[in-house]
Amino acid sequence: MPLESPNTAPEASIPASSNGFAPLKIPLFRDRWIASTISSVGTWMQDTAGTWLMTSLTASPLLIALMQTAASLPVLLLGLLAGATADIFDRRKLLIFWQAWMLGSVGILAILTFIGHISPWALLAFTFLLNIGSAMNNPAWQAIVPELVPRELIPDTVSLNAASNNLARAVGPALGGLMVAGFQRVYTGAGSVFALNALSFAGVIWVLVNWKRIPLFKSALPSERIAGSIRSGLRYVRYAPDLQSSLVRAFIYTFFISAIWSLLAVVAKRDLKQGPLGYGILNGSLGLGAVIAATTLHRIRQRFSADQILATSTLYNVVVLLVLAFVRSPSILIATLVLSGAAWTSTMSTINVSVQLAVPAWVQARALGTYMTTFQGGMAFGAILWGYIAEHTSTTISLTTAACGLLITFPFARRFHILQGPLPDHTPYQWKHPAPQLALDTEPTDGPVRISIEYCVPIENYAEFTSAIHQLRGVRLRDGAMRWGIYRDAIDPKHLNETFVMESWLDYLRSRERITAADETIRARVRALHQHEDPPKTTYQIYAREVANPIPSHSVASTIETKP
Repeated sequence: MPLESPNTAPEASIPASSNGFAPLKIPLFRDRWIASTISSVGTWMQDTAGTWLMTSLTASPLLIALMQTAASLPVLLLGLLAGATADIFDRRKLLIFWQAWMLGSVGILAILTFIGHISPWALLAFTFLLNIGSAMNNPAWQAIVPELVPRELIPDTVSLNAASNNLARAVGPALGGLMVAGFQRVYTGAGSVFALNALSFAGVIWVLVNWKRIPLFKSALPSERIAGSIRSGLRYVRYAPDLQSSLVRAFIYTFFISAIWSLLAVVAKRDLKQGPLGYGILNGSLGLGAVIAATTLHRIRQRFSADQILATSTLYNVVVLLVLAFVRSPSILIATLVLSGAAWTSTMSTINVSVQLAVPAWVQARALGTYMTTFQGGMAFGAILWGYIAEHTSTTISLTTAACGLLITFPFARRFHILQGPLPDHTPYQWKHPAPQLALDTEPTDGPVRISIEYCVPIENYAEFTSAIHQLRGVRLRDGAMRWGIYRDAIDPKHLNETFVMESWLDYLRSRERITAADETIRARVRALHQHEDPPKTTYQIYAREVANPIPSHSVASTIETKP
């Protein structure tokens, strides 16, 4: 699988791109981009050879379509875990481990295929194992993009990464199909492709071994446990509307478009009477269009909004699904699939950019893991449905159903906007005062902890204050609060009390690290509406558990009061 591997933080002096290729001026990004392209060629050769091998092992459209499910399901099951581990552990070591896992899976599959001891279920099992490695690898790989390039070049970087993958998609399927067709036995051809793919993983491992990574963000606090990291990632997604919009658009699009990927081999063999080379050319046509789109997306984004790009892509792919269903001319299908590949990359690159720009560094891998879970969930569930329909009816009915579903859901999907308005500033906020010191004889992991902040707000500012404080609610909950509330004094309406609960004192300290410049702007707006000679008073309270030998109440403090 493709990787990007920096040695140092990106140079801030790189100017904003005028042609979309500025990230390639950064030597570290350029070197890794080349390595990732070579690895992607092997991946797409494997995809074509494996799918065509399945058509030789079985005539079942469902089993053939399940190759797409075997590729997508691991991400659905492991995306959150992969994102959590990539945010906790050293990404370099994780990438080396999972690249070795993929090498081993493909190597064993190659040996079994060479000797002819391969069955449809064994092929599905090893494809599933290979993509477990891919699922665990990808969030860490994508999360290091901000370490490669300045933030303003991230859209161009994502497009170039897409160009790398799709250049391989254009070349790899044709090479894979040609290699399978070049041998008398499909087992020998497919086994040779699998062996070459294993070698591509070995090359990437060598690159990673020589990579000396300097992370952009490193917490001074103890690392979260995996379960807690997953919970905090899900909590962030729950209270991040911009990220949710990207996830909804990704799922709807991939669920219906998966019909193209999962049934293309069936269309090639059954309807067009093509061999492995013909299937490789059809698959490569998607990749060729994707390369064209990836290299022109910079100019497209300057002329059209993200919503317009997604709308055009969606409506065009309705046409593509219908063409695949009813047209039997290879030349027409190739031309149609080239534009479909362009639409695919335009959509997925735009959504990927929206995810990366919507979240701060501390949760980036988890957000990407959630995005990939959503993305591949749509692919996996869609492939099962369209394969099942094709199995019991025909590919024509299955593809037509997918086209109708994509068209019917389009008005609903358009309600979820992405990349609208100015981008939030996710630069970590530098606190002017250190965190308060605990006066209690407690551990940082003790809790729950209740934080209470008292405001004095004139009646005439009440409406503005409540609007601002409810914006701050999202910040508190995204950064780790389990519960949040704002209460108005029933006797003196000028006094309001904000209360939120953290799982532990350690989680509260983590929430301070997670505050960004954009979050602080919201917090400052709330504090500006407080009118009193003293700043808002903050009280920190730790849950009082029953003890066997109670200590006299006068010997300990039950709360800590500070001025933030």
